[in-house]
Amino acid sequence: MTNVLITGAGRGIGLELARRFLAAGARVNATVRDMAKADSLRSLGNMVTINVCDVTSDADVSALAEGLADKPIDVLINNAGILLNRGEAFGNIDLEAFEEVLRVNTIAPIRVAQAFADNVAASSKKLIVNVSSRMGSIGEGGVAAYSYRASKAALNMAMTTIAKDLEGQGVTVIVVHPGWVRTDMGGSSASLSVEESVDGLMHVIDSVSMVDTGSFFNYDGTSIQW
Repeated sequence: MTNVLITGAGRGIGLELARRFLAAGARVNATVRDMAKADSLRSLGNMVTINVCDVTSDADVSALAEGLADKPIDVLINNAGILLNRGEAFGNIDLEAFEEVLRVNTIAPIRVAQAFADNVAASSKKLIVNVSSRMGSIGEGGVAAYSYRASKAALNMAMTTIAKDLEGQGVTVIVVHPGWVRTDMGGSSASLSVEESVDGLMHVIDSVSMVDTGSFFNYDGTSIQW
């Protein structure tokens, strides 16, 4: 049976990913920051294990890793992320908020990847997926959203480096752009439903292998420039 760990799975893309993996017969470990907001996850049934875990906390991630010690994880999905100050512009950047975005979007996925790399290496699928954004593409550029763009660019760099470090263990590490999705983060004007985004992400997850490690994929499977 496929074992999956998804961070930030209480709503939106993370919740739909959990739903899809469960429908495919997988066993899912899902993290949330607040159990009081996990009703949607609970409704998915007893094949999902809900873990309260703040991915910015060393103690929380270490406790989760201890609880899953020696258990293989076929697919680890670093999905938890935040977007603050969407319209931030040069000259008016809230640097404290910037630091918080970096803690959640960049440092936390590295923390989680380090904590569970051995679990992934011990599995059959051996895959780490990081939900990034094409807003972190330096090649494509963009304006505003300084902290979000920087955090995702840094995440991309970190994960391409981790991909090289884990190559010898046969672990595939990729980053993905889920598209502009109608979630709390994406807003109601976004072009994709959660279901459409996850349709594509699931296809990417199913199709990648070691030849793809270190790659940056759009939800539709096409490559995005760094």
